[in-house]
Amino acid sequence: MSENNDQKFVYDFTEGNRDLKDLLGGKGANLAEMTNLGLPVPPGFTITTEACKVYLESGSEPAALRDEVSAHLDALERKMGKKLGQADDPLLVSVRSGAKFSMPGMMDTVLNIGLSDESVAGLARQADNERFAWDSYRRLIQMFGKTVLGVDGDLFEEALDEAKTAKKVASDTDLDAADLKKVVKQFKKIVKAETGRDFPQDPREQMDLAIEAVFNSWNTDRAKLYRRQERIPGDLGTAVNVCSMVFGNLGPDSGTGVAFTRDPASGHQGVYGDYLQNAQGEDVVAGIRNTVPLADLESIDKTSYDQLMHIMETLETHYKDLCDIEFTIERGQLWMLQTRVGKRTAGAAFRIATQLVDQGLIDEAEALQRVTGAQLAQLMFPKFDENAKADQIGRGIAASPGAAVGKAVFDSYTAVKWSRSGEKVILIRRETNPDDLDGMIAAEGILTSRGGKTSHAAVVARGMGKTCVCGAEELEVDTKRRRMTTADGQVVEEGDVVSIDGSTGKVYLGEVPVVPSPVVEYFEGRMHAGADDADELVAAVHRIMAYADRVRRLRVRANADNAEDANRARRFGAQGIGLCRTEHMFLGERRQYVERLILADTDTERDEALEALLPLQKSDFVELFEAMDGLPVTVRLLDPPLHEFLPDITELSVRVALAESRKEPHENDLRLLQAVHRLHEQNPMLGLRGVRLGLVIPGLFTMQVRAIAEAAAQRVDAKGDPRVEIMIPLVGTVQELEIVREEAEQVIAEVQARTGVELKLALGTMIELPRAAVTAGQIAEAAEFFSFGTNDLTQTVWGFSRDDVEASFFTAYLEKGIFGVSPFETIDKDGVGALVRSAVQAGRATRPDIKLGVCGEHGGDPESVHFFHEVGLDYVSCSPFRIPVARLEAGRAAAESKGSDSR
Repeated sequence: MSENNDQKFVYDFTEGNRDLKDLLGGKGANLAEMTNLGLPVPPGFTITTEACKVYLESGSEPAALRDEVSAHLDALERKMGKKLGQADDPLLVSVRSGAKFSMPGMMDTVLNIGLSDESVAGLARQADNERFAWDSYRRLIQMFGKTVLGVDGDLFEEALDEAKTAKKVASDTDLDAADLKKVVKQFKKIVKAETGRDFPQDPREQMDLAIEAVFNSWNTDRAKLYRRQERIPGDLGTAVNVCSMVFGNLGPDSGTGVAFTRDPASGHQGVYGDYLQNAQGEDVVAGIRNTVPLADLESIDKTSYDQLMHIMETLETHYKDLCDIEFTIERGQLWMLQTRVGKRTAGAAFRIATQLVDQGLIDEAEALQRVTGAQLAQLMFPKFDENAKADQIGRGIAASPGAAVGKAVFDSYTAVKWSRSGEKVILIRRETNPDDLDGMIAAEGILTSRGGKTSHAAVVARGMGKTCVCGAEELEVDTKRRRMTTADGQVVEEGDVVSIDGSTGKVYLGEVPVVPSPVVEYFEGRMHAGADDADELVAAVHRIMAYADRVRRLRVRANADNAEDANRARRFGAQGIGLCRTEHMFLGERRQYVERLILADTDTERDEALEALLPLQKSDFVELFEAMDGLPVTVRLLDPPLHEFLPDITELSVRVALAESRKEPHENDLRLLQAVHRLHEQNPMLGLRGVRLGLVIPGLFTMQVRAIAEAAAQRVDAKGDPRVEIMIPLVGTVQELEIVREEAEQVIAEVQARTGVELKLALGTMIELPRAAVTAGQIAEAAEFFSFGTNDLTQTVWGFSRDDVEASFFTAYLEKGIFGVSPFETIDKDGVGALVRSAVQAGRATRPDIKLGVCGEHGGDPESVHFFHEVGLDYVSCSPFRIPVARLEAGRAAAESKGSDSR
């Protein structure tokens, strides 16, 4: 990014507002907004994300930045009546990161900048508290050493632990000023030994180095990993907030806390948050010391409590959403340090959205935008069976709901290693920190013995939708010995199975059985909204789903191959079947008929095999059409290569060899082995399959079309309403489709003539090859519908064999940032998506009334659903369990595009 000479890189808190998040980051924009609202915000200024981008691209700060920072620092010093780091009465500042999107704990913060060997004495005199001054100084050296100078943080922790051990105390707060002076001396020695330089005494040098460190923290491994996990763009950069320090560690009349305007775990209204007396803000979010509930502040400092409650109400009404607030009380004076729209659990998201509608703060369209398909999917996961016998070994704070079971692991490296080996794990720590992110992602759930609902573990877990229990104080976690000890002395070793309930905070030894989610029971018609907590959640889901269904344009179908799946899909709200894979009807005992077809040496043998399959296929279709009566059913003719219906070549070779050695009859196995060798292909997914089978094996597709037509006729005779679409797979040229279509129309005409039933069977194709997408205009001349097979289209566009590449190099591609997400999970808009878009346009240009859908699993992926809405498909199709998610996202896509149009 080139530097513009007229570009402004620094904004005072009085100059910005919440709409400038792109420029000022979320933290800076919201500090400005609170300043504008007249709330008590310590004065300060924000360095923009644009400055960060220049720094990251050029390797140096913008030329104008230093002068702008100096000008704003001068103004801040005049406002505060003191200078940065001056000896007698020093101004101290914090330097904090603040990206557009919340990235809790992922980037750097340094507090107490401006302290030095000289100014620490002045701070002690001004505060009349020597211990406070030296505690603040040791915090600066510790944070600056780790964050800015790259010193191993464990070295500082070990030195602090040694000081507590020497004094025979358990808490940092039990160390007096003399103890802390020794700690500072030791910390400075650590800095010198590890970096080869003394801790910087110049306050401006401290500030400049801290600003540079915050810029650099945008590209740390943990920040990049978090962005990939949360799909945050990597080119946004972070703002830097320089704020005058206020102190919560001045004694019992001071403290710091985090508050939520509603419970982020449940969504219920009330007083939620954590408070810690005589502490600085990082102590709360780090989970190092266990906090007291925010409600206790009322008895500790009633004036500050009442003021905070009023501010919280002001902020929630202003932002029209749950707000997450950081505050400090300095000797009875309340200061607001941050606010943001708070992260919440899936259940809380649905409850809060409907609550805000009822309060008149938002409308239904906005409520729909406040929830996501990913959150709905979380609510559909099973929960622990309350009636099951379970060995409860502890209880903590229910920080992020869910039922998680796995083997206990005590560090992130092991969590990742075991998870990649297929093990389910629970990450157990005293408290988590940003370096634990990869382990948190790999784990089924997180358990900590320290911290509360606002600790790092809780905030990050809620953002990821990961089950989390925090602050289980009765459990002693020993990460070095890789074990956890319960209050009654029971030891949980690494590898032992534990279960954690993020909805109740309960921790169990062993695996606890699970039961269906109440949301799934609601979708299946087995639960209705009532008064209890589960029913309240169901009622919220029902209201939002009803609105989504009213506004969505995309219809949602199911991928289903039998009546059982079709019935379940219909209960989940499916509006038809978008993909019935007929090959699934040839498995099990029926495989023998396909073997007979493959082994047929004459036309007669082949016809007999097909005749045997016909009634089986027909009966399956009758059941399917009955289950989906009145709704469209797209039946795909046989697609996979025939070798998939034959025994494994190794297994078959062994059988033949054994039979020959024992001189036993093996003629049939020998013929099968010969057939396997005959059908062997180097790359069968690009060989004899799909429409190619129908063209080279006479009678195969016509048998299937006959079964479909006869089943449809039978349903009409039974007063049913079958709406059948026949789909020809893997078409690459219109000529293939024309030949199969002509044969199919002849069969349908014969069935109509024989049964006297008029049949309206649509004929179309899957678009799953790049050539089909490129020539879609020609193919539409012979197709009444397209269904995009995005699984195969992704394979053929990328040149990937899905089964091979996901296990071999996808992990490396994700880690290196080549993929933000697997293209098999979310559609590749630039490549595969571009072909879909052009095929839609070409198909509609040829046949304006052509029906367009997608039947790959992308049809149930939230982000992909928005793309399919945008390009103008008529429906998406996905597995039954994902239907509610697709319905919700189709509604969100419609509401979002309507909102964009109105703007």
